[in-house]
Amino acid sequence: MTAQPTLLQSYIAGRWVGQTAAQSLHSAVNGREVASTHQESIDFGEALEHARRHGLPALLALDFQRRAAILKALAKYLVEHKEALYAVSAHTGATRADSWIDIEGGSGTLFAYASVGGNEFPSSNLVHEGPAMPLGKQGRFAGTHILVPRGGVAVHINAFNFPVWGMLEKFAPTFLAGMPCIVKPATATSYLAEAAMRLIERSGLLPAGSLQLVIGSTGDLLDRLQPQDVVTFTGSADTAAKLRVHPNLVRNSIPFNAEADSLNCAILGPDVTPDDEEFDLFVKEVAREMTTKAGQKCTAIRRAIVPRRHIDAVAERLRARLAKTVVGDPALEQVRMGPLASKAQQHDVAERLALLKQGAEQVFGAADGFNPQGDGVSDGAFFAPTLLLCRDGAANSAVHDVEAFGPVSTLIAYDGLDEALDLAARGRGSLVGSLVTHDPAVAARAIPVAAAWHGRLLVLDREAAVESTGHGSPLPQLKHGGPGRAGGGEELGGSRAVKHYLQRAAVQGSPTMLAAVVGEHVRGAAVRDTGVHPFRHHFEDLQIGDSLTTHRRTVTEADIVNFGCLSGDHFYMHFDEIAARESPFGKRIAHGYFVLSAAAGLFVSPAPGPVLANYGLDTLRFIKPVGIGDTIQARLTCKRKIDRNKTDAKGVGQGVVAWDVEVTNQGGELVASYDILTLVAKKPG
Repeated sequence: MTAQPTLLQSYIAGRWVGQTAAQSLHSAVNGREVASTHQESIDFGEALEHARRHGLPALLALDFQRRAAILKALAKYLVEHKEALYAVSAHTGATRADSWIDIEGGSGTLFAYASVGGNEFPSSNLVHEGPAMPLGKQGRFAGTHILVPRGGVAVHINAFNFPVWGMLEKFAPTFLAGMPCIVKPATATSYLAEAAMRLIERSGLLPAGSLQLVIGSTGDLLDRLQPQDVVTFTGSADTAAKLRVHPNLVRNSIPFNAEADSLNCAILGPDVTPDDEEFDLFVKEVAREMTTKAGQKCTAIRRAIVPRRHIDAVAERLRARLAKTVVGDPALEQVRMGPLASKAQQHDVAERLALLKQGAEQVFGAADGFNPQGDGVSDGAFFAPTLLLCRDGAANSAVHDVEAFGPVSTLIAYDGLDEALDLAARGRGSLVGSLVTHDPAVAARAIPVAAAWHGRLLVLDREAAVESTGHGSPLPQLKHGGPGRAGGGEELGGSRAVKHYLQRAAVQGSPTMLAAVVGEHVRGAAVRDTGVHPFRHHFEDLQIGDSLTTHRRTVTEADIVNFGCLSGDHFYMHFDEIAARESPFGKRIAHGYFVLSAAAGLFVSPAPGPVLANYGLDTLRFIKPVGIGDTIQARLTCKRKIDRNKTDAKGVGQGVVAWDVEVTNQGGELVASYDILTLVAKKPG
């Protein structure tokens, strides 16, 4: 029995909107209607009011750490219910492997940003981009930078190819930054985005107003935005160009971030021959990028740039690999490539392929046994993997200007590495490029040149291939975006993505005032020496600025000799009197790590207490040498506290404390400076 088409609804102001069917949406596999958009108009004034009045206060009532915990819980929930999304995703033409990128890639991005929030952001809503910089000679005036929530709403307009990942990879850093979102998926595959949104809403994990979904037109949404809002877009370069000059966005200087389709390339290095492993790696990568998601990836390889002497060999091997690709209904086990997302997409790719074929020969395509497998596929949006060959890339402008957003790629011949790099640049800006080589000298020469035109670059050889995620896989840890035609925007990149949704401000004042603003100790600010060792305080009782000035210790020759024997470090500056006297220091000096260890001996409270472990050092610098007979002293100050809301195996809570350490000599001069990071227990119960 055929399932009834789903009436899609928008999720606006805490309720599902839409009762009357409008535009029909069809299965990419067999053309049957699977869903329809709704006819009712959306009140975008209400949507924005809901986000501002309810979503924003609810998000800012939390901090980075608590929002990160929600992202982790949501990721777990979506993984538990992923099969419901796989079932819907099949209608988009995606194979199980294609859907994995979209569905579990989306959940994985939530996990990644939960980790970013937990490990890199404070338990507050202000990020200090330190260190503070002295702006006066007496140390009474300083400046620094802070990042704070923008206090606006983010509008995310997404492409059709990855309805789940596209929504979640933008939502995760936006939510972490404390900014409510309104998401508008591309209509053609909006039924999958709506299914994901229903799961999210059913989870009950998100604060009210933090995420809304628009099915259909954005109406007057962009006209209603304010200066503190943000707009992001993923899709065609032409649409990005139109949105960029929207009058309201321009008038109010509303940040606009675009990630647009681009003519990405892969270059086979001049050192690689048909007998090398890298040759097969190149062929495999091009074929995979042509057929994964039926080539409907903004990162897919559109131009494969190959040494002229090997271009026919590459064409032959690619032809053989593509001939083995089984195309058809993704529900069939043997199928490795499904259809395009829609009939409209099929028509668009055919038009663009016709333009590309005017200056290139066809190596492989529909005439080479193209026969999609499955019932009813004749009404689907299938398109044959198509490989073209251009022997004169310098004279053929279409190959660098026209993108067929499907399983289409063009081989382009080059006669030297400089020409290959020139051809790559003809794409006028790309999201990603790959260089396949086994010669480090080729990579060292090519990558700095190619980087000017690419957002991300993969250097692939036999060593990296063992673990490589591939040319076309954006990772949460790395920037996604590119210059020029690629939109000039930037997404992902770990904490960088979160900071895109925060407002940066410079702050000036006394160190004491800066410390109060940024919520952490600033050198020169007032401190508190309570007479109780700071290590004796539980996490809750510690205050920023709690400080201890230690007793003093005079460094002896025996200290240096004993430390050298213990560590095995017999560097001449510590042991050779004559060589040391002729050095810039003019004398033997203590090991830097001895100074570090001696300082720890001065400030550590040895008895059991709330401080559980020291797990690292940050910003360590040895400022001045310490010689025999110098006397050192340390000041330990509670610099920063982060409550990660975690407990140990016994149920005892703990937080992270960073301590500022200043080591000085008998003249009060700073000789070493660093932060130590500790786990500190909370009070029992």
